[in-house]
Amino acid sequence: MVSLNELVLVCLTYVVGLFAIAFLAERAALRGRGGWLLRSPVVYTLSLSIYCTAWTFYGAVGYAARSGLEYLTIYLGPSIVMIGWWWVLRRLVRIGRSQRVTSIADLISSRYGKSNTLAIVVTVMAVIGVTPYIALQLQSVILSLAIFATPDAGLAGAEDAPFNRAQAAFWVATGLALFTVLFGTRNLNVNERHHGVVIAVAVEAVVKLVALIAVGVFVVWGLAGGVGDTLQRIDASAIGEWEVKGSRWAALMFVSAAAFLCLPRMFQVMVVENNDDRHLQIASWAFPLYLMLMSLFVVPIAVVGLDLLPAGSNPDLFVLSLPLSQGQNGLAMLSFLGGFSSATSMVIVATLALSTMVSNHIVMPIWLNLRRGGATQSGDVRSVVILARRLSILLIIALGFSYYRVSGGSGALAAIGTISFGGVAQFLPALLGGMFWRGATRMGALCGLGVGFVLWVFTMLLPSFGMDVALSQSTFEQGLMGAGWLRPQALFGVEGLDPTVHAVVWSLSLNTLVFFVVSLFTFPDPIERLQGAQFVNVLDHGGSARGWTASVAGSEDLMIMAQRILGAAEAQAFFRQEAKAQGRSGNLPEPTPTFVQELERELAGSVGAATAHAMVGQIVGGTSVSVQDLLAVADESAQMLEYSSQLEAKSRELSETAEELRRANEKLTQLSLQKDSFLSQISHELRTPMTSIRSFSEILRDAAKLSEADKTRYASIIHSETIRLTRLLDDLLDLSVLENGQGNLHIGEGALQDVLDRAVTTALTGSENPITVTRAGVQEDIMIRTDLDRLVQVFINLITNAKKYCRADAPALTILVGRRSDGITVDFVDNGEGIPADAQAVIFEKFYRATGAEGDGAGLGLAICREIMHRLDGEISYLTSYDGAAFRVYLPASALASAQTDQSELTHPA
Repeated sequence: MVSLNELVLVCLTYVVGLFAIAFLAERAALRGRGGWLLRSPVVYTLSLSIYCTAWTFYGAVGYAARSGLEYLTIYLGPSIVMIGWWWVLRRLVRIGRSQRVTSIADLISSRYGKSNTLAIVVTVMAVIGVTPYIALQLQSVILSLAIFATPDAGLAGAEDAPFNRAQAAFWVATGLALFTVLFGTRNLNVNERHHGVVIAVAVEAVVKLVALIAVGVFVVWGLAGGVGDTLQRIDASAIGEWEVKGSRWAALMFVSAAAFLCLPRMFQVMVVENNDDRHLQIASWAFPLYLMLMSLFVVPIAVVGLDLLPAGSNPDLFVLSLPLSQGQNGLAMLSFLGGFSSATSMVIVATLALSTMVSNHIVMPIWLNLRRGGATQSGDVRSVVILARRLSILLIIALGFSYYRVSGGSGALAAIGTISFGGVAQFLPALLGGMFWRGATRMGALCGLGVGFVLWVFTMLLPSFGMDVALSQSTFEQGLMGAGWLRPQALFGVEGLDPTVHAVVWSLSLNTLVFFVVSLFTFPDPIERLQGAQFVNVLDHGGSARGWTASVAGSEDLMIMAQRILGAAEAQAFFRQEAKAQGRSGNLPEPTPTFVQELERELAGSVGAATAHAMVGQIVGGTSVSVQDLLAVADESAQMLEYSSQLEAKSRELSETAEELRRANEKLTQLSLQKDSFLSQISHELRTPMTSIRSFSEILRDAAKLSEADKTRYASIIHSETIRLTRLLDDLLDLSVLENGQGNLHIGEGALQDVLDRAVTTALTGSENPITVTRAGVQEDIMIRTDLDRLVQVFINLITNAKKYCRADAPALTILVGRRSDGITVDFVDNGEGIPADAQAVIFEKFYRATGAEGDGAGLGLAICREIMHRLDGEISYLTSYDGAAFRVYLPASALASAQTDQSELTHPA
């Protein structure tokens, strides 16, 4: 049996070896050596194994023992992302490199206008979300240490073993914090790449894979008797019969895929540490292969452990318990190192990523606001940043240790890991929305993150502490403050769902909904719009984000600020290189807008995009400004674009208005011509009968001897011409009365068929040009209540027009009656040539008379018809769907007799 002291000595030796590897890799990177290894796609792929923490090394076996094949969901989610979504990862990596982002908080804040408020929200959420995960790593290390401290530590009642777990957890946390502080914050790299850490993580990836495979080979061939016997054991075990729940599997795979993209440590190694996005092509198949190898022996170890170890043994420790139970101390030691590597690599990278976020987005903005002298008077910024990150590391690990203590250090590892996955998955809507949707806004992201985070805390995080710890039993049973729809595991009254499925569905769905809706109803600031264009179109160009529009700062001030952040050597080298690129001698380049933008990107690699933007703004602007004030940096150019868009819109409106005026002018011109024609016609119509009356009346007066026949004939001519004048004057008077609203309507009730009979008889009586009228008597059997005389007048006019203007060899008129829900229609359709298209718009005008029309008339008939129908609450229109001339008379439903009152006659003022 390996003693605890021996185990500690091996751990220290292992850590020192890792430190040496990381130190040598860091030295090689600084000297420009070993680039082939540091930029190798194999190292990049192995660094992604940071996803495989103690949860997957220890907890996967325990997960399989408790829940069967459900453990596969934590591997399938990332595999789906790498195989099916590698193009999304490529876009993400390209954005990270072009924007020089240092963390997921930096990327999200940079997308939404370099908002430090948003960066703070993401940072706080990330720290709280990852805290349970850090506690999980401490718990796994303590459990593995306990099994070496006492032989029965892996059995039921291990909590009572003589091993001070709290004290051990404290020293493990302290050791991890010191290692991270000493190694992860030794330098402030301009691009935040930690080559030494990446190499160390790659080495640990190999160690934990070899350790797990070694234990699996021992279990399959050393304990189970080979592959065949192992498969028989699996078939006979409860794991082989486990029921798969589709909703839970889908939720766990989705949240695993989301966490793979959004975990700060995964973002660190996948985006920040990436040297070439082409590495994703190899990682897209190599990393899923690595996950498959990690999961290959999970089920055999779980099944054999359940068979061989005593009942009540902790399945999370089967990877250690099985070798120890068979006296395989060396294999057990290798297994312990694999789990220790899984836990320590996760804690180191996660705390590095989180400390960068805390220092860049919380500490530095506060410090800049307190130092009112601005960046040029701020002192050693470099040392402040490093100190802030070291303190942040200690704080983050202390939070993880506190969670471990409060939760009691008990519970399945998989359950704790799922809680963290659900928390960081809340970043997904804002992340993907910002990458693909230019309409996404900062306010939408803030509101969505807030809603999702609150729901995650209420439905996953607080319940994880147990009943009556963070939430009372009454809250679980009756809801928050007695509201039944606010139960943590039955939100909005939805019961029966798995707690994990319930929390994931509600938090992420409402997060996405709020993000989308608020983005639709809010408008982005100018710099936010520019950043949105850069993110969405990142694959179309390789330039940096647009930023400063003018240069008013001196190179000396910018050099002083850069030295305080990058260090003297790095800053001077950067400035010297830029001066050479500009063709200038010396070390100071011309402070052009392009140079200032490039300097901001360089500084963003050390202190984040928002803080770098603020510090450059303090110099370029000449005064101390807050991060929020810098949102208007690109306002002038954006306003010009906005004004240009508005002018284009106004130009389109003016063009449309001009087109409408042109059409109106054409109509007025046509009406003017009709008016002139009308005046000429009316003059002719008046002069002709007046001339006849005058001539024949003079004959009757002056002629002494006229026969009685001549007197009668001349008197008849005078009479007919008088009637002609009266009819013309009646039309003019009738139209004037209707237009001025001086006439009354005499409402009566009658049959539509009778009205049509009167109109046809009157219009065709004495006609010299007969026209055949076709009607449908059954359809006309409708009782109406309206001014029947006026309606007859309209029908007579339409029938008379058809008789006058129909040019067919056998003129025919069809009268069609239709019944609709809103009234009735009467169509008058002849078989002539119809009215030309250019005249259809003016046929109802009082100055219009058809060209070449035969017979008398001044072109007032249709104008009178229009006014009459307007008074009857109906309308008259020309139908273009027929070959001949077709008019439709419409009477509303109120004109039906059944819809009227019992009064026999009503008088309405016009």
